[in-house]
Amino acid sequence: METMPVPVIYYVSYLFGGAFITNAIPHLVSGLMGRPFQSPFAKPPGEGLSTSTVNVLWGFFNLVVGYLLICRVGVFDLRAIDQVLALGLGVLLMSLLTARLFGRFHGGNSPHAQS
Repeated sequence: METMPVPVIYYVSYLFGGAFITNAIPHLVSGLMGRPFQSPFAKPPGEGLSTSTVNVLWGFFNLVVGYLLICRVGVFDLRAIDQVLALGLGVLLMSLLTARLFGRFHGGNSPHAQS
């Protein structure tokens, strides 16, 4: 049985799905711990702190979008290495981006200066 090629747009969807799922993590964790955290709704956006409730809602929204992009576009197959690589690349890129961005505010970009 011959398999059909996966359209490129599916890979793009899985990449962004991984990014959205990854972005949900710091917002949900901060919100669940009752801690304020940066969000797009703070002043200034992305730099100021939002309440823990706002972060839970923003994290949940990111989870929903990630789910839709991964599970409702095409037929995502965890056994298909090409699809998993697209998802993993989205996770890695968003992880590196958020580490740099949030590291500015929490000392993660220069840990030795925090001693």
